[in-house]
Amino acid sequence: MSSSSPAAAPSWLHAEAGALRNEDGHPIVLRGVGIGGWMNLENFITGHPSTESLLRTELARVLGPETLETFFARFLDGFFAEADAQFIASIGLNFVRLPVNYRHFEDDDRPGEFKASGFAQLDRAVRLCRRSGLWALIDLHALPGGQNHDWHSDNPSHVPLLWRHRDFQDRTVGLWERLAERYRDEPTVAGYNLVNEPADPTGHGLGPLYRRLAAAIRAIDSRHVLFLDGDRYAQDFTTIGEPLDNAVYALHHYPHPGSLSGGDYPGLSGGVHYDRGRVAQEIDERTGYMAHHDLASLVGEFGPVYVGDERADAMRLRLLRDQIELYEQRQMSWCLWTYKDIGLQGLCYLAPDAFWRAHLGGIIAKKARLGVDGWGGRASQLADVLEPLERRFAAEFPAFSPYPFGARNYVHRLVRHILFAEPLVVEFAERFGGLSGQELDALADSFRLEHCVQRTPLVELLRSLTSTAP
Repeated sequence: MSSSSPAAAPSWLHAEAGALRNEDGHPIVLRGVGIGGWMNLENFITGHPSTESLLRTELARVLGPETLETFFARFLDGFFAEADAQFIASIGLNFVRLPVNYRHFEDDDRPGEFKASGFAQLDRAVRLCRRSGLWALIDLHALPGGQNHDWHSDNPSHVPLLWRHRDFQDRTVGLWERLAERYRDEPTVAGYNLVNEPADPTGHGLGPLYRRLAAAIRAIDSRHVLFLDGDRYAQDFTTIGEPLDNAVYALHHYPHPGSLSGGDYPGLSGGVHYDRGRVAQEIDERTGYMAHHDLASLVGEFGPVYVGDERADAMRLRLLRDQIELYEQRQMSWCLWTYKDIGLQGLCYLAPDAFWRAHLGGIIAKKARLGVDGWGGRASQLADVLEPLERRFAAEFPAFSPYPFGARNYVHRLVRHILFAEPLVVEFAERFGGLSGQELDALADSFRLEHCVQRTPLVELLRSLTSTAP
């Protein structure tokens, strides 16, 4: 596909009678990939420790605010460019999920004052998708206050304050109103993914927030599809209440054999025997709400991590094939996670000679040695710290099992992902000090497609599956 011969622009979609449909009413299955690490930085994707906001704070200290903004503008332009949209379309995929952090559009010290730069970057991505014939799903991945407990909502703490403070919810409404105003006449935008992986400890906030957001958006934009993640990290739909019109309900699906600690597939993994039947059972359990109400579904995230062992990675690809074939049998739309990274999960990953890898590799290696990442870090790397702490904690608080994943996860979040990660991001940022403008440009350009390597078995698997899809 050449830039001089753009593909046909995507058409309007709507959700009705258990399916996404085009303007003629024919069912449409979205098959795509998420552009993680772009307008929402994630530590396992780009290699930095901790959260995006802490990284930016430390880089501003080292580089100064103006140089920092110049660096990230170039980074964003290169991470998702025209070559990327064309490559994604060439595999047979038909859409991309665009995760965005609210901080690109609004600063916490200036709430309600929207920044043109964030909207311009998103506009650019939508134009690239239109030219390549891809639908784009705008995914609010990080909300004011944090909608869940983790790094991927750019939450600097372990408390999702969105659910505690009306002000954060008001700001979320205001941002979606602005996005709806901007894209209400754009069919390339398949819809709006309102809240990525919500985790509401109260169990009472998600349904009302969805209804409030829907009413605010529909007052401006009555046409676009709303994509609604389930609670408890896009797994639980029981707290949402009655379904909304023209909406797709989105689950995330990461079976244990595809995780860093995963076992055999088929075979025993995490104490459970996994095979295609078990994976099918997981899908059906998580889509019971959609089946009951005859609603369209999207698997908004899925995909294994790759560990560099031929046998283990072959099993992970078999798991991935089974997942996609099961989604297709159920006419579910799907979106692989993720497009680019430093080598854990991406469809493409940094080349061995990329300047990012060469210059920052020492800190990335230390990060792996300490196991500080929530996704891609190994808890065993801090066993000397964690194991005695876990024993003492369990002895002192035997009944303590906090939402959403219990005491062990709670301890690991505080120790690995915060206590050890925060000072490490200072070291990461200091590696940017003293670099020339040319060297900073080389760092920013490291994630351009020409500096990345395709994960060929994964690319070929996707090509084969999309080539036989209706």
